[in-house]
Amino acid sequence: QVQLVESGGGLVQAGGSLRLSCAASGRTFSSYAMGWFRQAPGNEREFVAVDKWSGSMTYYADSVKGRFTISRDNAKNTLYLQMNSLKPEDTAVYYCAARMDYRGTTLYTAEGWYDYWGQGTQVTVSS
Repeated sequence: QVQLVESGGGLVQAGGSLRLSCAASGRTFSSYAMGWFRQAPGNEREFVAVDKWSGSMTYYADSVKGRFTISRDNAKNTLYLQMNSLKPEDTAVYYCAARMDYRGTTLYTAEGWYDYWGQGTQVTVSS
């Protein structure tokens, strides 16, 4: 089993940056694909980015491509999301998620792929 705890959210002006962290429990962190999703009030949960193959494969939603970077530190059991050039439409609760990674080519962009979720961290971008 995996337990996930997000941190690093906050209030930032448009054009600014934030770095989110997701601390994972257990000793098998490297065996999981890790994803970031976000959900704004009234909206469905939206895919942001995924990190597969213990950090060697990443994929991003078009809305964040070129601005956000997903990465992991397997030694620290921690997933990161570096968010640059933030826009008001990035305002949402950001969640990290995990599922077993069998090192295939599936990108896991749908939330139904994931078995474990954190409680979320709020990101608010002011205009």
